[in-house]
Amino acid sequence: MTIQIVEILGRSIQGITNPFYCRCEDGKTYFVKGVGAGKQSLISEYVAGRLARAFGLPVPDFDIVDVPPELIEWSARGDALELGAGLAFGSRELPHVQEFSFSHISHVPEQTRKDVALFDWWVHNADRTLTEKGGNPNLLWDQEHSRLAVIDHNQAFDADFDPQRFAELHVFHESFLAALDDLVEREACRDRLAVAFAEFDLACNNVPPEWWEVDNGVPTSFNRDATRKFLGRFMDNDFWRIA
Repeated sequence: MTIQIVEILGRSIQGITNPFYCRCEDGKTYFVKGVGAGKQSLISEYVAGRLARAFGLPVPDFDIVDVPPELIEWSARGDALELGAGLAFGSRELPHVQEFSFSHISHVPEQTRKDVALFDWWVHNADRTLTEKGGNPNLLWDQEHSRLAVIDHNQAFDADFDPQRFAELHVFHESFLAALDDLVEREACRDRLAVAFAEFDLACNNVPPEWWEVDNGVPTSFNRDATRKFLGRFMDNDFWRIA
C-alpha cells in the first residue's frame, strides 16, 4: 500500500521541479513531486532511483505516495494544483543535511565518487554538475555522519546527453575519467551494473499505470523497451569510451 500525504507544509526553492514538502501518515516528512513534474520525469525519477539503490548508491528512502483529492481541493496554497491529486513520488527528508558544495568533494571516498559518476554515465544523467565556479550537483551532505546522499534522478535517460560535457562538468568527473582506464574497475562495475539492471523490469512493473499516459491514452515518451536496450550497453567495450 502507498503512503498517504496528510499535510502540505511548504515547497522547496531548489531544483527544477521545486518539490513540495509534505507530512505523511507515517509521521515522516517527504519531498514530493507530482503532476507538475511531468509523467516522464516521475517515471525516470522512480526507475533510476530503484537502479541507483540496487547499484549501491546512498539514495535516501523513497516511495510512491498518495495525495488525496480533498487535500488539494481544500488547500489554501495557490500552487497546490502543481502537486495534484493522485500518486506522486516522495523522497524522505533526511535530518542534518546541507547542500553539497565543492569543498565537500575531498571528503567523499574515492570509490563512492566513481560509483556516482559511473552510474550517471550509465543512465545518461547529466544533471549533476559542479566546478569551482558553481553548478547543480543534486547531492546532499549529511553533516551528522559526514557522508553523501544522492538525490534527484528525474533527468536520467536524457536523449540529449552530451558525453564530452559530462566528462568535463560532472561533480566527480576526475574519478570518472580514472575509472574508464581501470580494467579491474570495469569488470567489478559490470558485475554490479548487472545486478542493478535486473531491477529495471521490476521497477517498471511497479510504476503507477497513470504515469505511463500523458492524457487520454496518449503515452509518455518514456519507451520501456528502448530504455532496457540502452541500459544493456554496459556489456559493450564502447561503454567505457567517451567518444
